[in-house]
Amino acid sequence: MNITQEKINDLNASLTVKISPDDYREKVEKAIKEQAKKMKLPGFRPGMVPPAHVKKMYGKSILVDEINNLLSESVNNYIQQNEIEILGQPLPKESDDQFNWDFNDEFVFNYELGLAPEVNVTFSDKDKLTQYVIKVDPETLAARTKNIRRSYGKMTNPEVVADGDVIFGRFEQLNADGSIFEGGIDVTTSLRTDAVKDASALKALIGLKKDDVVENFDLVKAVDDDKQIVRILKLDEENPIIPESKFKLTVKNINRLEEADLNQEFFDKVFGEGVVKTEEEFTAKITEELEAMMVQDAEKKLASDLYKHGSEKATMDLPDEFLKRWLKVANKDLSDEELDKGYEDFAKNLRWTLVENKIVKDQKLEIKYEDVFEAAKARLDAQFRMYSPQALSEEQLGQYTAQFLKEQENANRIFDEVKSQKVFEYLKSVVTLDKKEIPFNEFEKLDK
Repeated sequence: MNITQEKINDLNASLTVKISPDDYREKVEKAIKEQAKKMKLPGFRPGMVPPAHVKKMYGKSILVDEINNLLSESVNNYIQQNEIEILGQPLPKESDDQFNWDFNDEFVFNYELGLAPEVNVTFSDKDKLTQYVIKVDPETLAARTKNIRRSYGKMTNPEVVADGDVIFGRFEQLNADGSIFEGGIDVTTSLRTDAVKDASALKALIGLKKDDVVENFDLVKAVDDDKQIVRILKLDEENPIIPESKFKLTVKNINRLEEADLNQEFFDKVFGEGVVKTEEEFTAKITEELEAMMVQDAEKKLASDLYKHGSEKATMDLPDEFLKRWLKVANKDLSDEELDKGYEDFAKNLRWTLVENKIVKDQKLEIKYEDVFEAAKARLDAQFRMYSPQALSEEQLGQYTAQFLKEQENANRIFDEVKSQKVFEYLKSVVTLDKKEIPFNEFEKLDK
């Protein structure tokens, strides 16, 4: 076998692979004999089909499979042994050559390669970014306190709707003239008043009583949230059609979740017996927990800012035309419009991946299997806790994690996440971070 590389420019190259009968004949004969042992054909005892008969019937397909296997293995080995840094995968060139596939052919295959550019991006203390220290603002603290008190409160059915109540009612779709739309939406469902964004719509709901009717209620304008509309009207989640028409709302019931009293019984339920004894301690504990969660928000913001900053520095050229062809081959359903629309983001992410890989190599950042395993385990643990208050045992969680990582796609994704985290931690130790305190409600307004 003979493989030669021709470098077209700094970003593109071609491979020519020449395969002679001596390269594949032995492999093909071996494959035919193995098939003969397994094959069951009328007139032959199991495992006793003559190889010559198998060759006559299935020889060409076996030859094609073996040539493809030989090609894939040889090209990958050549790229690794010659330390060629490629992007995507080698793309076979179309050929006018016609092969006889008669076990005596000389085969010649040509491939396009997209070469990785040289990465010259560096980071130092001259790179300055803001590291936010998020503080709890009174509005966020009050909202969190209210939610916790409601979680341990009790449900009541008041006579009159107030802000924060849940209206259980019938929504009937109307025609433009205000009459009932025959065959239209007719559902009995719940509407949270705190989900109503339109002030005039909320005003129309406050003060309603059981059996009261609101004509021409514009639910879509009132809520202004497609996901909420889908839930309220029980629409098809896969292909929802949001109605533009108004509704007749008939109040069937009013639900109110009363907030729990700030007493010792409540404190013990939330934090455990005797941990919190006063309202001041309760507020301090809530503040502490909120700010602990906000540390994660700040880290995500810093990681995003580092990515943006690094991406602006990573301006190296890419083999764009090759990558576009490769993306089309790798994603059969990708339209030209989708490719044009998404390519810049793809290229930006690819450049950053090249920067990350260079940092890992230059700084000798080690990514161990144990790191990947622990990251996957933490991910699965968090998912299980969302659906069950009972935590899994370490043994069970370990078994689920091992099974999860057997899927190559899962393993690759977690590996990339661990790699990104290690690069992030390294960059935090190199660049200059200017700490800045900011209230959470102001932090929420920042560009993420």
